[in-house]
Amino acid sequence: MRKSRQVELTEGEWAIMNAVWRLTPCTAPAVQEALVSTRGWSYSTVRTLMDRMVGKGLLSSEKLRSLTLYRPTVTSEQAQRGEVLYALTHAFGGALTPMVQCLLDSRDLDADELTSLEKLVRERRRKAQS
Repeated sequence: MRKSRQVELTEGEWAIMNAVWRLTPCTAPAVQEALVSTRGWSYSTVRTLMDRMVGKGLLSSEKLRSLTLYRPTVTSEQAQRGEVLYALTHAFGGALTPMVQCLLDSRDLDADELTSLEKLVRERRRKAQS
């Protein structure tokens, strides 16, 4: 899987990628079965979306006899990073501090979460100073 690629997924692509990451390697029928209760998508819808995702480079496909096996070509971390960077750019004009403030204001953090965040900031500060 590629490491430095910026990935932006649609809502539907997120649903499929989450299933593929869980089931890999997998078939379109397996993904459709995993999503039918939450999405209600037919097999043809899932197969069409997955084939488009192959074309976009998000999935790879391999034909084995009558089966097509799909695998992710991007990691969940790459997709998460792409989502965050999209929000940072489009919702906050690239300004990190207002984005972090918004995230901090949107949920209650316990002492452990705050300690983890403070540790991340300290580590980043050390790297910046060296």
